[in-house]
Amino acid sequence: MGYYDLSKEQRIQFADKIKKAVELDLSSNACKNIQKYSVDKDTYIRKNVYLVMGKLYRDDIRQRKNILTSVEVMYKNDDEKIRQTAVYACGEIGKTDFDPISKILGDALSDDHHSVRNAAIGALKQLGEKNPKSTLKFAKKYLHHPDPGIRHGIIHGIELRGRTHPEEILPLLAELQNDKDKKITKMIIHVLGQISYKKGCIEKVIAHLKTWNNQILVEKALGEIIDVHKRYSKFSHQSPEEAREIIRKEF
Repeated sequence: MGYYDLSKEQRIQFADKIKKAVELDLSSNACKNIQKYSVDKDTYIRKNVYLVMGKLYRDDIRQRKNILTSVEVMYKNDDEKIRQTAVYACGEIGKTDFDPISKILGDALSDDHHSVRNAAIGALKQLGEKNPKSTLKFAKKYLHHPDPGIRHGIIHGIELRGRTHPEEILPLLAELQNDKDKKITKMIIHVLGQISYKKGCIEKVIAHLKTWNNQILVEKALGEIIDVHKRYSKFSHQSPEEAREIIRKEF
């Protein structure tokens, strides 16, 4: 039976059980219960673990050292579900304190398992919203990493911040506009589209694109921006026609 097969009351009780099990491990410098729930096939059970760890880190300074030690042990585990949970825990901890989890987050971007790499991207997206200054500082550190997979993950990871503050991530995207890896430029085009359709965003994106030197990429990005306004017409601040007119005036 999965987590959401339980009634609301049963879920509350189960979540409290997980919380107490995590707290027991932390108080006894153990990881047995944490790993037990972190390896569960139900993603929502694993989610309870990393949410508890993040909340405890935020609220109980005395537990922070033990929590960080547990996360380090978890990330060294052979099971990808445990490593994935560790990375998501880093995403929660990083909302309070980024530096202690930056090493694991960086390593996770090149993890052997795709679910762990995706967790790192997901954690970065959350951190970009809650702790943007530290997240963008981290992104700049890995922006020109020799591994294209890491560069790709960084671009994807800062996307969510760009949807509300495109001016903060556009300079980072510009640095990779002439990247030789096609997956990188494809992701840049995708992100440019995604950060263009909220109120006040397309104007910032278009103004910045006018300073770029890769005209082929810019043309593709402009097409993607119009397509995004079509696909997300119910959520876009401008209609596709209005987006096209804004682009026409500037280009």
